[in-house]
Amino acid sequence: MLFYLFRYLHEHYHLPGTGVFQYTTFRAGLAVVISLLIALLFGNRLIQVLQKKQVGESIRDLGLQGQNEKKGTPTMGGLIIILAILVPVILLARLRNIYIILMLLSTVWLGLIGFLDDYIKVFRKNKEGLSGRFKVLGQVGLGITVGWVLFYSNEITVREYLMPNGQFSAIEASKVFKDVHLMITTVPFMKNNELNYGDLFATAGTFFNGLYGVLYIPIVIFLITAVSNGANITDGLDGLAAGTSAIIGITLAIFAFVSGNALLADYLDVMFIPDSGELVIFCTAFVGACIGFLWYNSYPAQVFMGDTGSLALGGIIAVLALIVRKELLIPILCGVFLIENLSVIVQVSYFKYTRRKYGEGRRLLRMSPLHHHYQKLGYHESKIVSRFWIVGIMLAVITLVTLKLR
Repeated sequence: MLFYLFRYLHEHYHLPGTGVFQYTTFRAGLAVVISLLIALLFGNRLIQVLQKKQVGESIRDLGLQGQNEKKGTPTMGGLIIILAILVPVILLARLRNIYIILMLLSTVWLGLIGFLDDYIKVFRKNKEGLSGRFKVLGQVGLGITVGWVLFYSNEITVREYLMPNGQFSAIEASKVFKDVHLMITTVPFMKNNELNYGDLFATAGTFFNGLYGVLYIPIVIFLITAVSNGANITDGLDGLAAGTSAIIGITLAIFAFVSGNALLADYLDVMFIPDSGELVIFCTAFVGACIGFLWYNSYPAQVFMGDTGSLALGGIIAVLALIVRKELLIPILCGVFLIENLSVIVQVSYFKYTRRKYGEGRRLLRMSPLHHHYQKLGYHESKIVSRFWIVGIMLAVITLVTLKLR
């Protein structure tokens, strides 16, 4: 909104200073400041409201150190994160940009699913919350929407550099989609690192090649579901999910800035995605919201984000990675989410296997997810969170190194 206002003032009245809103870097910096202020100011008031309404977290007795102290801590704090993202993006971003529209839709969509889950747990006193089937159905619905738009929208374009002197020829994605179903992504650590999903599916035969738009959408569904659930599982210690998400958000902001800048994309030999630079405003608002939320969520937490925040965080990260064509880097970039997910899967699978084989279930970890395993080993919560952040930073650096390491 402010972007369009100041552009109008600059073009028609030439007011001093109004032209600065045309710069992505300025708006991105302003988005961080606004999101931080909203999280800090609104967060305190929301916590007071939640405390008055006794919207407290019910804690299952798992025998963990300091667990009972968290009983009654307000939950649904993900509303702080969502508001701190939406307000600066609506104020500062180009709202007609297809990528911004997708990100706003994803934020609200998954935020509502998480809110319903928290609402049922807190106000309906149902510890199970929203049925798992409805959660998955909501994630699948978002995956179908995002996948369909990315594949078929006339506004989604990519450009490939064809001339050795740096000139490029534009490939209109809408036209190519209709004719040869082009959908390119980036393959890490490969010299010629662009993969056309059409070439991949063509190995299954001409029939699948003709329908690979339909086959691409399940990939999108899987990634959104996996990453959002990974963030949800990671949200088990004070500050863990929010801090890890902030690290990932900074990395995705760099990718969005490079992918949306023709000169940088040419210099680094990465895919140039027109208009994707606008996502930097969203990414910085996302990072600011996560850091602002940490003010109240760091140990000892004054508020928990609940599913309202964790499902939205994971979904946002997945959709951002898909838009900038870095979805194959998700296992590295979101390695903390991945290992948390795998720890639960491996623990449950091994327990069931040993119960069938030996008549009693056995465990590989003292407790899953992985962060609870370290709690059982006697590590303090703050130390576990700090070390997970360090691992997240290392994975983010490795992810960024893929820009040139091929």
